[in-house]
Amino acid sequence: MSNKNKLRIIAGEWRSRQLFFEDVPGLRPTPARVRETVFNWLQTDVIASRCLDLYAGSGALGFEAASRGAKSVAMVESNAQACRLINENKAKLSAEQIKIIQIDVFKFLAGDASSFDLVFLDPPFAKGMVQQTCQWLEDKGWLAPQAKVYVEVESQLVLDEMPENWQCLKNKTAGEVGYYLFERN
Repeated sequence: MSNKNKLRIIAGEWRSRQLFFEDVPGLRPTPARVRETVFNWLQTDVIASRCLDLYAGSGALGFEAASRGAKSVAMVESNAQACRLINENKAKLSAEQIKIIQIDVFKFLAGDASSFDLVFLDPPFAKGMVQQTCQWLEDKGWLAPQAKVYVEVESQLVLDEMPENWQCLKNKTAGEVGYYLFERN
């Protein structure tokens, strides 16, 4: 078994509880400082929302949303090892509102769409998946009318081809990470 890493849920029902994740190539959980900023941005948007966590990885963003009162969280991750650990963390927290779907993100998005209020999008860096994922979210009916979409990318990436009806509400960089909050209009 590879080395297990830990991260801590910042706020909500599971505040200070630890989650474990494994060393999986390309897996980089959203740093606590970034998660705190993002959830400050989202404050009232999380409660009773339907969340979609694409490229879930450690599940940090989805677990944080569930802890803060999201009605449901669908986590989509293709890596079996990562999914196994997300499942273990889900069981440890009795997180019934979380559903884990082990599938490639584009295969998932090509399927039957349901509407989400909040989407977390943190794809592997340097693979050029961000703009296509955002376009598919928009074009294939995955977003509620005023949905918020959080996007985390490598800091030097310029997000210049986002869906036209998306407005960037906030953005910041922290070291290697650039992160953005969009609202669909």
